[in-house]
Amino acid sequence: MKLPIILILFVYLLTGCASPKRGDAEYAPAMPVSHYGPVQNTDSIYQTESAWLLHEDIKPRRVGDMLTVTLAEKTDAKKSADTDTIKSQDNAMTALNFLGAPVTYNDRQLLDTSLQSEYEFAGEAESTQSNSLTGSVTVTVVEVLANGNLVVQGEKWININQGEEYIRLRGIVRPSDISPDNTIASIRVANAQIQYSGEGSLADANEQGWLAKFFNSSWMPF
Repeated sequence: MKLPIILILFVYLLTGCASPKRGDAEYAPAMPVSHYGPVQNTDSIYQTESAWLLHEDIKPRRVGDMLTVTLAEKTDAKKSADTDTIKSQDNAMTALNFLGAPVTYNDRQLLDTSLQSEYEFAGEAESTQSNSLTGSVTVTVVEVLANGNLVVQGEKWININQGEEYIRLRGIVRPSDISPDNTIASIRVANAQIQYSGEGSLADANEQGWLAKFFNSSWMPF
C-alpha cells in the first residue's frame, strides 16, 4: 500500500502549482479605517463624518483608497553564444642510447616514441524571449509606509466563455507618480508582482499532463 501513496504524493508535487481561486483572503480589498468617533448630531450643517472634501484631489493617501494601474509591460531578451576551441599537441622523443648503442629488438628502436593529440570543440546557443501585457486593474491601498509611499494590491477576474482569466498585482507606488486621473503606469510600481493566468478547459488544454511534466522535469535522469 505504500507504493500507491508515494505515487499519489509524487503526482501531487508535480501538480502543486495550481491556479489560485476566487476569494483569496490575501488579495481581499482593504477596508478603510475610520478616524472619527461615533456620529454625533449637533444640529450643525457641517458634520465631520459625512463631509465631502471638494477641494482635495482624488489621489489615494489612506488605507482602503483605490488606484487604477495601467499595465504596460513589455520585455524583450536575446542571448547568443558561439564557442570554438581547438587544441593540438605533438610530442616526440628520439631514440636513446644505452652504453653508446641504441636499444633495439629485431631492428626496432625500443626507446623511440612519439605522442600526438588533438581536441576540438564547437558550441552554439541562442535564446530569444518576448512578453507583452496590456490592460488595467484597480487596486486598493493596504498600507501607508512611513515615507508616504503606498503598498497596493488587488485582482481582477474575468469569466470568458469556457474559463476564467485573472490579473493580480501587488507593489509599492509613490504618490507623486500618480496621475491627476488617479492612474499610474505599472512600470512605476516598485517591487511589482504581476500574475496573469487563467483556468478552465482552455487553460487545461495548454498545460502539460503530469506524466509529461515528469519526463520534462529534473527528476528524469536521461
